[in-house]
Amino acid sequence: MAFQILVAGLSVRTTPETSMNEIQTFLSAKSYAVAGASARTHKYGYKVFQALLASGRETYPLNPVTEEIEGHKAFPKIADLPVVPESLSIITPPQVTRKVIAEAIEAGVKNIWMQPGAEDEQGSQAAREAGINVIDDGSCVLVLLARE
Repeated sequence: MAFQILVAGLSVRTTPETSMNEIQTFLSAKSYAVAGASARTHKYGYKVFQALLASGRETYPLNPVTEEIEGHKAFPKIADLPVVPESLSIITPPQVTRKVIAEAIEAGVKNIWMQPGAEDEQGSQAAREAGINVIDDGSCVLVLLARE
């Protein structure tokens, strides 16, 4: 069941599992990374990366097979980033998501938002046990970023 909440003055469709506080915490971070960022413009990894950049957020692309995305150096792993991102958006297949979450826990990432299709229950549980703010209810960060 979905419902509307108000985040930063915007009406957002979400599910009962995601609180307004979890979303605000994710979006108020100082730095971001996008696991599954892509140079292919039709992919959601590209769209999320570009939306975060367009909103003025310090954002790093994570992709183990791409060297650069739109002039931004891509990094293979979280440990390779110049900073530990406070928030991590994940747009990978679930079997990859679990590995990315393990990296995020080790690095000290504070917030994780698994985009639709990237959810992994074991990864979510591990992240929550590590004290990470997790959004994994099928909601999409693009909905919020498009309205900012």
